[in-house]
Amino acid sequence: MTHFVLASASPRRLALLKQIGLVPAEVVATDIDETPHAGELPRALALRLAREKAIAASAPNAVVLAADTVVGCGRRILPKAETAADAQLCLDLLSGRAHVVVTGVAVAHKGVVRARAVMTRVRFKRLGVTEMQSYVASGEWQGKAGGYGIQGRAERFVLSINGSYSAIVGLPLYETAGLLQHAGVVAP
Repeated sequence: MTHFVLASASPRRLALLKQIGLVPAEVVATDIDETPHAGELPRALALRLAREKAIAASAPNAVVLAADTVVGCGRRILPKAETAADAQLCLDLLSGRAHVVVTGVAVAHKGVVRARAVMTRVRFKRLGVTEMQSYVASGEWQGKAGGYGIQGRAERFVLSINGSYSAIVGLPLYETAGLLQHAGVVAP
């Protein structure tokens, strides 16, 4: 029996795994520096962070799944909003524009790390001041890449999505299932 570990404290990632019939034996939060390197683009950052988290939580005889989601607007990487000012800045940048959400997913097993990046294009409608103030007041943005969570109130801002909805939420299920299956973790 393979010991399956989710290296993420995200309740959204755990719920997505359960949605496809996978329940980790253990959930561990990793603490790594998520600061982008100079000139690092969203895809490279998402992949690097997913790999580093998988390695940080790796253990003998375990299959470790880790992920990281990055929101980019042009070449700019948006923060994981920690303050209302962060959230407001993100909403101002995303209003009326398309942006990319990149989720890197990595699986560490027997000293090997396999990773994939899933890029999804999201287009927001132009947001009014009252809409932005209401969303910021909701607090739903806290700790979320790009200052919003698509699985909540912010979904009403989305004009279109080109790519994987589950990747925007935080875990691309198709790619995750493939990586886990390769490491011997399959849904019952």
